[in-house]
Amino acid sequence: MGLFGVMRSGVSGMNAQSSKLGTVAENIMNSSTTGYKRAESAFSSLVVSQGSGSFNSGGVEAHTQYNVTKQGNVSFTTSKTDLAVDGNGFFVVANEAGESYLTRAGHFVPDGDGYLVNTAGYYLQGYPVTDGTAPTTVANGLGGLERINTTQNQLEATPTSNAFLRVNVSEDAAIVPAADLPSANVATSSFSHKTSMIVYDNLGNEVKLDVYYSKVTETAADSDWEVSIYNAADAAAGGGFPYSSPALNTQTITFDVTNGNLTGASPTDINVTVPNGSTFDIDLAQSTYLNADFTVTNVDADGNAPSSVKNVEFDKDGTLYAIYTNGDRRAIYQIPLANVPSPDKLDPKSGNVYSPSVDSGDVRVGFAGEGGMGNIKVGGLEDSNVDLGNELTSMIESQRSYTANSQVFKAGSDLLEQLVNLAR
Repeated sequence: MGLFGVMRSGVSGMNAQSSKLGTVAENIMNSSTTGYKRAESAFSSLVVSQGSGSFNSGGVEAHTQYNVTKQGNVSFTTSKTDLAVDGNGFFVVANEAGESYLTRAGHFVPDGDGYLVNTAGYYLQGYPVTDGTAPTTVANGLGGLERINTTQNQLEATPTSNAFLRVNVSEDAAIVPAADLPSANVATSSFSHKTSMIVYDNLGNEVKLDVYYSKVTETAADSDWEVSIYNAADAAAGGGFPYSSPALNTQTITFDVTNGNLTGASPTDINVTVPNGSTFDIDLAQSTYLNADFTVTNVDADGNAPSSVKNVEFDKDGTLYAIYTNGDRRAIYQIPLANVPSPDKLDPKSGNVYSPSVDSGDVRVGFAGEGGMGNIKVGGLEDSNVDLGNELTSMIESQRSYTANSQVFKAGSDLLEQLVNLAR
């Protein structure tokens, strides 16, 4: 029995070293694979129960583990859809059948239908962003995720919903009689200053608004000014008064004549409703009343005319923005990161992806930089964490250990042959 035990131990050792050589070969083969995590063989002894007689040799068992938690170097590229995780977490991807997996391989490119896929053909998953509202994650699962599509064929037109207009009105302007104010909308209406601004209706049409500033009163403490806004399309022939429709709104603002700023009690905005558009406030705060010419110091309004998507790009928080030809940026998806309590216990699958296992624990989902999740590096790829020098050293060690175990087996075989010959 002792000689058979020696031979079994030799075979066990050779099998274990074969397993180690297999992991070394896989590591060397994938040393340039994006996001690949090094495999290694760990050994544990197998002890045979001992009787009162001779020693019974046991064996060794090889256990393959993946060093998933070890970070690989991040190499930067020129692609805006290449992504790398710096820290904890994995991208969520899915195969053609919709089965979800975790991966660190972030080389994503659009396929023929505009879906982002990595080298192995897995689809990047994310949460859709609706009407600019940031999505919320399903913390304990992968529900609510969908394939990310970079093709936005529909033209987008956004009505104006926010605007501001900051001006300086002239301190030496003459007072306009009440009967001739722009709010009266008569042929004799006059004003102190006029400007115009462009906003957008629901169909993306440009709507020109005429904005009139008229000095109403002036005292030693303050000065009242009427602000009237009209739709320029309703102006009389040649422009101006009377407009065919009433003012969109009229507001009286008050300046403090000692410092030229709006008084604390003065309104700071005016509400307007754009024809076939939305209702919003035009912010008039920071307007001034100084001894200078009328000047528009700052003006802006959101919304846009119909525009198509030129390209897409990721932000560092995982938000994917569609960039329109008119320069507008709109969030369309946000990708989460997923993690498990024991990443090294994930079950590896073909295509450099992983599935949760009983040993790894359940999946937890969050956004980049939150709740212990790592950061997303846009335009970067995580390299394989394989060190070729270490792998070549391990290969030599395993090869010599295999040879030594084969010599043990050969010695046991020779002794057994001698024993058999004694009986002849």
